[in-house]
Amino acid sequence: MTQKQASYSIDLAALQATCEANYLRLLRLIPEYETNNYREFSLVDRQRVRIDVLQRCRYTTILKIQQSGGGAWLAGLRFEVRVYHDVRMAEVISFQTQRRSAARYDYPNPDMHSRDEKSQQNLFLAEWLEHCLEQGCSEEVLNLPGAVGGP
Repeated sequence: MTQKQASYSIDLAALQATCEANYLRLLRLIPEYETNNYREFSLVDRQRVRIDVLQRCRYTTILKIQQSGGGAWLAGLRFEVRVYHDVRMAEVISFQTQRRSAARYDYPNPDMHSRDEKSQQNLFLAEWLEHCLEQGCSEEVLNLPGAVGGP
């Protein structure tokens, strides 16, 4: 390519806002992450979602999130997410089979990653978590603080 491509710069404020919102969404989906090792629920289209705690540390938790069943195009969806409790953020560290995306890629690149691959993965997680919150169904009753009938 003979023309110099415009350089891509990371919108750090937008990425942080997305990660902060994902933290809050995850806490709504698995509020008992400190004591339970997993949470499972269904979506209205018969998809199953399972969130497993892979690792707990003082300031971080790593979650594996999987969607399966129902035969939809998102069946087999997999994320690993690092939850930073001290700064109240959640960041995708693995999406499908891809581990550790760089914050920025040159384009084109051998793996054909988008220049803002990491931001896109976190935005996709945000949309998918919102979908789970709107369409999820659980067989268990949760006692959430501040909820009607909750403590």
